Amino acid sequence: MKKTYVLDTNVLIQSPASLLCFEENNLVLPIVCLEELDKLKTEDGECGSNARSCIRFLEKLRQEGNLLEGILLSNGGCLRIEPNFVNIELPPDFSNNKNDNRILQVCRGLCENGESVILVTKDILVRLKAQMLGIEAQDFANEQAPSLEGQYTGRNECFVSDEAMASFKKKGICLEDAYTYIANEKKSLTPIINEFYTLRSEINEQKTLLARFDGNKFISLNYSKLQPFGVKPKNLGQYFLQEALMETAKKAPLVIIKGTAGTAKTFYSLAVGLAKTLQENDREYRRILVTRPNVQFDEDIGFLPGTEQEKIAPFLRPILDNLEVLLRRNKGEKSLDDLAIKSKIHEIFENTICAEAMNFIRGRTLTHTYLIIDEAQNLTPKQAKGLITRVGEGTKVILLGDPQQIDHPLLDERTNGLSYASEKMKGSPLCYQITMRADECERSKLAFDAANRM
Repeated sequence: MKKTYVLDTNVLIQSPASLLCFEENNLVLPIVCLEELDKLKTEDGECGSNARSCIRFLEKLRQEGNLLEGILLSNGGCLRIEPNFVNIELPPDFSNNKNDNRILQVCRGLCENGESVILVTKDILVRLKAQMLGIEAQDFANEQAPSLEGQYTGRNECFVSDEAMASFKKKGICLEDAYTYIANEKKSLTPIINEFYTLRSEINEQKTLLARFDGNKFISLNYSKLQPFGVKPKNLGQYFLQEALMETAKKAPLVIIKGTAGTAKTFYSLAVGLAKTLQENDREYRRILVTRPNVQFDEDIGFLPGTEQEKIAPFLRPILDNLEVLLRRNKGEKSLDDLAIKSKIHEIFENTICAEAMNFIRGRTLTHTYLIIDEAQNLTPKQAKGLITRVGEGTKVILLGDPQQIDHPLLDERTNGLSYASEKMKGSPLCYQITMRADECERSKLAFDAANRM
C-alpha cells in the first residue's frame, strides 16, 4: 500500500533533494510551504539557495503537468500540492495563524480521506503536536547517522598471538591472525580501512601494540614518537589522533575527530598545523585556515562594524586560547612574557593562521591549506559536504566536534553534519577518523570528573 508523505518546509530547506527520496509513494506539499519558500527565496546563504533550488524544481514539474492533480517523479513517486482542508478543525489551543498548524490541518484532512499519512518535519515540536492529533510524524531520515552509541568511532581492539606481535613492526599482522570475542566466543574481524586498533596479546592482555588497518593488514603507527610543536600524546586516543593529523594530505586529506570537551581535539589540531606550516625545511602547508559554524554559510555579517577579522574574532576566542597555551608550552617560547606572547600570536595570525567566515569559503578551491573546522557538529549535512568539496591539491581538512553539544535548532546527534560526514566517509581510504573517549579528557581534573559525571 502506498503511503502519503506530507513535507514540512524545513525539510526542503535542509535538503532540496528530499523531494526525490520517498520512492514510489505519494508526496504532498501543503500550499503554505510554497508561501514559506517564497519568503525565503531572497535570503542569502544556504537557506535562500535551497529555497530557490526547490522553486526551480517545482517550476520544472509545473511545465510537465498540473501539480494540483499530481506529477509523476523520476523515482516512481507522485508529487502534488494540496490547497484544501482549510476548515479542518484542530484543538482550540492550536492557533489558526501558524503555518505549522496549517500543515497539520492538511495531514488530518488526508487522514480523514482514508490515506496513510506520515508527516515529515525537522521540527520536534511539530512532531509532538502531530502525535497529539494521532498523526504519524517522522524526522527526515535520509541524512541521518545511527544513534550516538552506534556511530563509527575509528578505533577498536583485538587479540593476536605473541609470535605475531614479535614480527609486527617489520611485517605487520595479517587479518587472519587477529580475532575478538563476542559473548565469550572467538570471532574473526571485519575491520574498516584506516581504523585504529589496540592489539592485545592473547597470553597477557596488558601487553599491547598500536596499529592501523591499511585495508590488507595491521601496520604500526608512523608518527607515535614525534612531538609536534612540543606536544606529546598523553593517552591512547591522542596517539591515534596524532597519527591521523600528522599523515600527509596526499594519504589522508580528511580527518574527522569526535569527542567530549577537554580531549584536546582543537589543541592537538592546532599543534600539528603549526608544526606543519612553520617548519623551515619541509613546510607542508602554506597556511592554517580556521572556521567555525557559529559564523555560518547563511549568516550575513556585513552589517557588523569593523573588518572581516574583527567581525569574526569573538567566535574564534577558543582558537586564540589554545594558541596561547601552545606557545607557552613550546620550548622556544617558554621565556616569553604576556606582552611577547600576544605579539607572537599577532605575528602568527599575520603570517600563518587565517580565520574566515564560512560564507567567504563557499565557492573557492583551497590548495595547500590546513583547514580546521571547529564545532563541526553545528554544520548541516549540506554544509559539511560544501566544505569538504572545497578541497584542492595539498589541502587537509579536519572536522572537529562533539555530537552531544549541538546549538543548531534543527539538528541533533544523528542529523548534524559531523556525524553525517563520519558515516558517509567511513571506509574511505582518504579519511582517518577517531572518537576521543570521556576518560581521555586532559584539560583538568575537574574537566575530567565533570565529563564522566555530567
